[in-house]
Amino acid sequence: MIYYDLFYNSFAPNFAPKNRRLNMATFTKRNNKWRAQVRKKGISKSAEFETKSEAQKWAAALEKEIELANYNPLANTTFSQVIDRYIKEYTVKKRGAREEKLRLFRICGTSLGQIEMDELSQQDLNEWQNKRLSEVSSASVLRERIAISAVLTQAVKWGYIEKNPLYGLDKPEQSKARTRCYTKQEINVLVEASGFTFDEEPKTKYAAVGAAFLFALETAMRAGEICSLTWENVNLIDRTAFLPLTKNGHSRTVPLTQNAIKIIERMQRNDDESLVFGLKASVLGSLFRKLKIKAGLNDADLHFHDTRRDALTRLSKKVEVMTLAKISGHRDLKILLNTYYAPNMSEIAKMLD
Repeated sequence: MIYYDLFYNSFAPNFAPKNRRLNMATFTKRNNKWRAQVRKKGISKSAEFETKSEAQKWAAALEKEIELANYNPLANTTFSQVIDRYIKEYTVKKRGAREEKLRLFRICGTSLGQIEMDELSQQDLNEWQNKRLSEVSSASVLRERIAISAVLTQAVKWGYIEKNPLYGLDKPEQSKARTRCYTKQEINVLVEASGFTFDEEPKTKYAAVGAAFLFALETAMRAGEICSLTWENVNLIDRTAFLPLTKNGHSRTVPLTQNAIKIIERMQRNDDESLVFGLKASVLGSLFRKLKIKAGLNDADLHFHDTRRDALTRLSKKVEVMTLAKISGHRDLKILLNTYYAPNMSEIAKMLD
């Protein structure tokens, strides 16, 4: 028995089964490439190479780093990889997931996304910001900055960086608040081009967009709120529309004018469709842009969201500001007054006489 133990201990490496080599790199060929897999001291990392010798060199160097405790598992991670992780773990849980995904994916495709986290600097972010300002409005850049900052803040918690390099970088000046309102002629040509009338149910998506457009002018509701409005949340007797979840995270009840009620009564109601207007917000936006072209208003600098300003300006003549804020859902009266209230000073002058 003693002889056997001495024999086995002396020659065990030659007789040990392959699955005992837990701390050695493995190499497999797949699709004309060599994949190296290193598992050592709780660290697991793999990579692909053109040749086996390249894979072996990489594995040997990595194992040496791990053995000497010089290996940093977060090294060589690009900003786009961190963004990808953030999208999977955080963005998908947000109400505005679609919009944030689009912004972050766009950043992944830029040179900023290819920078490794340990080299990402405020200068890199400044160069990105200046380039974006030459392409889009400052409002768009500010929204993208918010998304980037959220990723970088989480990157600090994950240990990729010590501090958010975006802190201290001056924000671009905000664009002046829009004051554009629709004229009666613009409203008429848009509705006519949509095909919506009060005589029949909308038979096309364009007609449904026309109905939603008029409804927005009557209620000051956002496009997303109109598109998410369900039949069960409409009370025709009390003339109200309940919005369980809005942009600011709170619910609100919107009073409906007689014209708003007429529009809802024209919408087709069936068991297969819970939405009043039968439109997704993305579809509404796309069709409205096409509708402007059909109406000859492509160059008129009009947004669907401008209906909110029109509606609130008209409603301000009928209710005081606190009630107006309840209708619109604004918790900051400054935003309501500076952005969405655009009174006609000629009419104001006549009221002073």
